[in-house]
Amino acid sequence: MNALLLSIAVIFVAELGDKSQLMAMTFAARYRPRDVLIGISIATAIVHLASVAIGFFIGDVFGQWQGGIAIVAGIAFLIFAVWTLRGDELTEAEADKARHAKGFSLVAVGTAFFLAELGDKTMLATITLATQENWFWTWIGSTVGMVAADALAILVGFVLKRKLPEKVIKIGAAALFVLFGLLLIGEGTGGFGLLPVGQGGGMFGR
Repeated sequence: MNALLLSIAVIFVAELGDKSQLMAMTFAARYRPRDVLIGISIATAIVHLASVAIGFFIGDVFGQWQGGIAIVAGIAFLIFAVWTLRGDELTEAEADKARHAKGFSLVAVGTAFFLAELGDKTMLATITLATQENWFWTWIGSTVGMVAADALAILVGFVLKRKLPEKVIKIGAAALFVLFGLLLIGEGTGGFGLLPVGQGGGMFGR
């Protein structure tokens, strides 16, 4: 349950303002929102399944160095905080591809979204979480968190005709990444009064 809730929260805030969220909004102007969300859900589930597999492999093979992994994961979250503040723009080529995508909507959305997610911040954040938390619930939570963020963007942008408050979101998401990063670094160094290294796995127990 901790892995589920944590991954939902982290990936939800990581997706806010991300280029894949902007792509989802662009697709929603061309296809039915329901089809866009289904395509996004399928692509996200596949990408994040691969992500948690990588994260689980790292956490399992290097299990005796959990303290070091926690420190590296914490540093990664601090990098994600900077990445979030810097912003993530949808390139004109990517936006044009989304606007003029042809063919069956689920295939068009799913394929474009899958390619956009490879190496993206949310994929890397999912890998990082899976090194510390239960892989299955991290997979479910990260998928739910990402789809929820994209659904929110579509709802706000096309039903309420407003944009999400970008500056507030960037600052809030970056602050959360810093918090999670410091917690992980503290765990890895034996600080903050968390579980001793090698006993419990992730920030809240594996």
